[in-house]
Amino acid sequence: MPALLVSAAALFTLCAAGPRQTCVVDGDTFWLAGEKIRIADINAPETLQAQCPAERQLGEAAKLRLLELLNAGPVTLVDDVRARDRYGRRLAVAMRQGESLGARLVSEGLAEPWRGRRSSWC
Repeated sequence: MPALLVSAAALFTLCAAGPRQTCVVDGDTFWLAGEKIRIADINAPETLQAQCPAERQLGEAAKLRLLELLNAGPVTLVDDVRARDRYGRRLAVAMRQGESLGARLVSEGLAEPWRGRRSSWC
């Protein structure tokens, strides 16, 4: 798939139960126009399947920050060399003006660089 420009007009919300269109699931996963996208260059703490309260708290902060970053203006999704993950999610790096939104989350302590597997946040 080619890179995809996410328009400034896209308004992300937090995902709720039911059909999902344009919303944020957690700090590294969101839906855009009905397609589930996993940010390929990071791993963020879990929210629903957190292994401890500290992970859940950090995961909630990462989710809210990703929501803020996605709603701050146009984003370009650059497809990863791996087109999809084992769950069928599209893998892409979210970029704005040459900066990875994932790298921003890492620099803010809300995610870690992707190392091929999830780490423990506890």
